[in-house]
Amino acid sequence: MINTILTDIEGTTSSIHFVHEVLFPYAAKNLPEFVRNNHAKPEVNSALQDVAALANIALNDIEALIAQLLRWISDDQKVTPLKSLQGLVWEHGYRNGDYKAHIYADALTALQAWHQQGIDLYVYSSGSVYAQKLFFEFNEGGDLRRFFKGYFDTVTGAKREVESYQKIQQVIGKPASEILFLSDIVEELEAAAAAGMHTAWLQRDTAEIEHTPRHLCVASFADIELTRWDTH
Repeated sequence: MINTILTDIEGTTSSIHFVHEVLFPYAAKNLPEFVRNNHAKPEVNSALQDVAALANIALNDIEALIAQLLRWISDDQKVTPLKSLQGLVWEHGYRNGDYKAHIYADALTALQAWHQQGIDLYVYSSGSVYAQKLFFEFNEGGDLRRFFKGYFDTVTGAKREVESYQKIQQVIGKPASEILFLSDIVEELEAAAAAGMHTAWLQRDTAEIEHTPRHLCVASFADIELTRWDTH
């Protein structure tokens, strides 16, 4: 029986296009000035220390740190301090009303229904936990943070590593067999399945669903029936 759902965001609950065409360009445009103006603030300085260590750059070389961050953005690197800084930049955009986070209507309907049914909902995304909370707070569907019991990011581990899902299962405190993981990336699903979780592969932008016996393959949240696992 499934009593816990762990979901990805980008390409799963929400459009990839919003992330790549709105959030990433906004961060790339605004991050340099944000870092220049806020590098002494504790939360910014902490992330910059990690950037400096990872890239072997002097902490006081702000322009070199900015250049490294922009390279990571350009290369779509899932680097934890970059994600932390992006979250801080995106907060300004959200609070300024520059945009609202996208959510698919079927995802919003299902999340609300599962929440009402008492299913525990968690998020696992490569974006920082801080950015995830902003995403669901300033959302087209309203403030959706009430749906979720917790959030996980790359601090827990890489999304394609089995150990990451084992850690998440331990934090949630439920047997892996009672957890369903939702994602649009099959490599992430493979890792979750290897950790003992059930999985559903969201394939939103394909003309024809690719089926595999290892994962439930669906085009939307509306196609996910939790009762299919009741006898497993």
